[in-house]
Amino acid sequence: MATRSGIKTVGVIFGSRSVEHDVSIVTAQQVMQALSSDRYDVVPIYITRDGRWLSGPALRELKTFQTDEIADIMGMKEVVISPDTHHHGLIIQPVSGFFSRSQVRRLDVVFPALHGTHGEDGTIQGLLELADIPYVGAGVMASAIVRDKIMLKTVLAQAGLPVVEHLGFSRQAWTEDAGRVLAEIEEKLGYPVFVKPASLGSSIGVARAKDADETRTYITIAATFDRRVIVEKALSDAMEVNCALLGNGPYRASVLEQPITWQEFLTYEEKYMRSEGPAGMKGAERKIPAPISAELTARIQSMAQDAFAAVDGRGTARVDFLVREEAGEVYINEINTMPGSLAFYLWQEEGMTPADVVDELIRLAFDAHAEKRKTIYNYKTGLIDHAAARGLKGIKK
Repeated sequence: MATRSGIKTVGVIFGSRSVEHDVSIVTAQQVMQALSSDRYDVVPIYITRDGRWLSGPALRELKTFQTDEIADIMGMKEVVISPDTHHHGLIIQPVSGFFSRSQVRRLDVVFPALHGTHGEDGTIQGLLELADIPYVGAGVMASAIVRDKIMLKTVLAQAGLPVVEHLGFSRQAWTEDAGRVLAEIEEKLGYPVFVKPASLGSSIGVARAKDADETRTYITIAATFDRRVIVEKALSDAMEVNCALLGNGPYRASVLEQPITWQEFLTYEEKYMRSEGPAGMKGAERKIPAPISAELTARIQSMAQDAFAAVDGRGTARVDFLVREEAGEVYINEINTMPGSLAFYLWQEEGMTPADVVDELIRLAFDAHAEKRKTIYNYKTGLIDHAAARGLKGIKK
């Protein structure tokens, strides 16, 4: 399929087998809207809730997703991204009929807009690494670490960055001895606490528990969403403050924001269904800039940069903090890599349009891929000839 001269073909992947499926669809629509047709040919790639890969022009319209029969829409085709580096893109109709053939659509870069499991967690990034296709956002390791709240806090603490007291455990440990887990929570953390699935976002499965009975209930619920659960000490009188980053290191830090919640924590509904819009744009009500001192602002921006560097992040992230300004206490709550937050609304405060942000993210993706090309992967030795001549016995494994 021909590509217009000088135009980059961008595959935007979204949907997937994730409880954050709907958020991903909205994020992808915003990304595709921001990608200028003068610079990019956009190829929407939608992964259904049960794992089918589809592509077609109707996927660029939000109303398409109001039906469950998306695969039957005119022009929709089954596709897969090939891990074969010679394909470097999309195989269209991979299982063709007797009189038809598969087609290959080269992708210059992929923009993952997958939230949560099977996308934001390093899995799609691994496929794109195998395919040797440039992609937007953090790599495999950073995506996997950041997505797992238990691992993230371990890495941040090791880097000397402050995190809230917490306890992580498996679903199996909870099932085998819930009483022991509750006793450990009471001893190490006390109440109230926040209960969270370890690797989900969008506040799904998150609850604030004020006693052991509520904690037991909320852990049981959280364990249905993930095989690991994290319980965090709830800080009283703490303000949430967020900072967005851009770059492959060093990172540019945005203006800070303070999300305003009418609940005990920022719920899914407040994040995406209140005020001006859903994910990536201005959803929940916010104070921008955050109402804190210039000195504390600079400190938080620096900590955000240090945290993203600690996980070897690239592209973009939004780092969320819990702040007690009077006490001078700042804790890193979580890091949201792309597309957990594109933070268009924060970069707008810096004079960047959504189109500017996606342009910069694609440039950073090409820069990261160019850096990868400096690494040697093809290294041939005489081991095969040696093994063929002498046999496999005695070869060190």
